[in-house]
Amino acid sequence: MASTSDIRNGMCIDYNGEIYSVVEFLHVKPGKGNAFVRTKLKSMKSGRVIENTFPAGHKINEVRVERRKFQYLYNDEMGYHFMDNDTYDQVALPSDLIENPGLMKESMEVDVLFHAQENTPLTMEMPQYLILEVTYTEPGLKGDTATNTLKPAKVETGAEIKVPLFVNVGDKVKVETSTGAYMERVKS
Repeated sequence: MASTSDIRNGMCIDYNGEIYSVVEFLHVKPGKGNAFVRTKLKSMKSGRVIENTFPAGHKINEVRVERRKFQYLYNDEMGYHFMDNDTYDQVALPSDLIENPGLMKESMEVDVLFHAQENTPLTMEMPQYLILEVTYTEPGLKGDTATNTLKPAKVETGAEIKVPLFVNVGDKVKVETSTGAYMERVKS
């Protein structure tokens, strides 16, 4: 059992029967009245972010979470299958525990967060950026680089992203995994 003075970014807590990760917090001591802690909490299940205020000294249930390295294998009707890099055990995760599953490449390394006491997977985190090859897009025209116009493009994983007009088939692009947004073209 922890108190509000122990709150820190990344800490996982049990709040209203669900596990949340602390995204942001602020200790406030007003001139009048009692101190409190204003927090932003992200649900480990749904990914939804809520705001909550705890009174100073309030007891909170801290949840111990373990981060383990896994390798993505494949997906089917059972879910997305991953293999533990240390024990070679396999685990299948449903798509609702994965943010932007369409960007995952086979054999890429990811982090799976587990509830330490129950040994159940909570969520999966990909690297912040991925380098993907464009497999299909409409060809760009000469001189189309002056505007910030975007066009759809299909990448090697089958996902569709928006890229600038100058990107062509065969180009490698850097994609942010949390939003699926194009970041930059990568020189080969």
